[in-house]
Amino acid sequence: MIAHRFTCRVYYEDTDMAGIVYHANYLKYVERARSEWVRALGVDQRALKEGAGVVFAVRALQADFLRPARLDDELTVTTALDGADAVRGARLRLRQEVWRGGDCLFTATLTLICMTLRGRAVRFPDDFRQQIASWGENPPV
Repeated sequence: MIAHRFTCRVYYEDTDMAGIVYHANYLKYVERARSEWVRALGVDQRALKEGAGVVFAVRALQADFLRPARLDDELTVTTALDGADAVRGARLRLRQEVWRGGDCLFTATLTLICMTLRGRAVRFPDDFRQQIASWGENPPV
């Protein structure tokens, strides 16, 4: 599995009263990592919205909180396609993981969809599909 890597740090504002990362912040970490993955693919999401009138949205998400992250931890978020048929029509399945060193702290399997600004699902643009297809040859790490 070829994975894009995004590094971030846990700040005080990310933690709860117990001093561990508040659960919703893991979703922020993986969202930022997905945005950087798309950017690394060479896709400009703003241009897609303004030019083609399409955006990406999370359709489904399954998350597992395995271990707590704490203040000042350096985290690595990996993003990878989830299976050989990860891209189909208007749907893209991804697997994301949050790591602290060799410890996996959080995993998420999610489905992204491509949709119009009115909320109608449409196929991912050809350019995006081509970038995904060539990712195995030139991974954006």
